[in-house]
Amino acid sequence: MSLGMVGGHEKACCGISAASAAESFWFAVKTRPRHEKKVNSSLDDKGIQSFLPLHRERRRWSDRYQLVESPLFLQYLFVRLPMSSESRVRVLQTEGVVQLVGASGRGTPIPDEQIENLRPIVAQGIPTTVHEFLRVGERVRIRSGVLQGIEGILSKVKNDKSLVISVHLIEKSLAIRIDGYEVEPV
Repeated sequence: MSLGMVGGHEKACCGISAASAAESFWFAVKTRPRHEKKVNSSLDDKGIQSFLPLHRERRRWSDRYQLVESPLFLQYLFVRLPMSSESRVRVLQTEGVVQLVGASGRGTPIPDEQIENLRPIVAQGIPTTVHEFLRVGERVRIRSGVLQGIEGILSKVKNDKSLVISVHLIEKSLAIRIDGYEVEPV
């Protein structure tokens, strides 16, 4: 049985075997505003493997502060599907889904490594900040620690070193502080 991750929690995904996972691809799904968690739950109910990266942030209300889990990429989540049109239709018929991201709304597969780079960051609860999407810059890999093997673009903001991890299709990126981690060029 294949595993999916939602906000750092692994879950068994209904009805997807290792063989069928090998024939499937990750796609980005655009949702209506503030519908990411509802869509993720509905996809899970349909037995469709999904990944909604969540992060904890401190929110202020008039009388208190509270930690809440919010989507890392507003209005986006990811699904693993075979290339068949019937699997796409099942996703598109889910309440709150706007479209699959890519050419003609059919969806464009996302390379597995881009999704796999996000998983340990979400699972470990590493603090992140949303970062502007970058196509250029030095590509590096973390050489040690719990994030070993993760690749991204090295960035420097106000003397802090950050690793920018991107999902190219939706042009979204996140940055994690990597002070203390050893990095090497890719």
